[in-house]
Amino acid sequence: MTLPLMPKATAVWLIEKTALTFEQIADFCGMHPLEVQAIADGEVAQGIVGYDPVANKQTTAEEIRRCEADSKARLKMLQSAIPGGRRSKGARYTPVAKRIDRPDAIAFMLRNYPHVQDAQIVKLLGTTKDTIQKVRDKSHWNSANIKPRDPVILGLCKQSDLNDVVAAANARIERDGEEMPQPMTDSSDEAA
Repeated sequence: MTLPLMPKATAVWLIEKTALTFEQIADFCGMHPLEVQAIADGEVAQGIVGYDPVANKQTTAEEIRRCEADSKARLKMLQSAIPGGRRSKGARYTPVAKRIDRPDAIAFMLRNYPHVQDAQIVKLLGTTKDTIQKVRDKSHWNSANIKPRDPVILGLCKQSDLNDVVAAANARIERDGEEMPQPMTDSSDEAA
């Protein structure tokens, strides 16, 4: 069960402002009923300012009144107060030691998956469009030492994330009716 924000402060407010039982407050706040009783007796949480769960949209006044009328009823959180499950994908932190490998991963993506858009590479590798362009036109400060290497092996992304990006790019090409570009080959690759 999801707990309210600042459970002890919420318990203080519910004790002071409602006629809910200790069990109801304990269930809503994720506490033991004896802890709620100790807060009511003034033994615990002295000086904690109450946190209004109604004003902070964690529950409603109607829900509190419903539970005050029935001591067996349990107070429920509003769905909008329950945080989402997964964090949205976006720019990610890359440790300093791995940042030097990022241009190699960009070169790998440009060579093997030319149909993947720059914005997708930005999200996948946590880089910038400017860096991608510099690697593409070989104006990167370290372009003489850039060797295309798999970003999964370098630890810059997960294989599942790379597969998702490539699948999305393939779906876009099929939807738009474009021709799939072929991966680039270098003479240095053929010699290896």
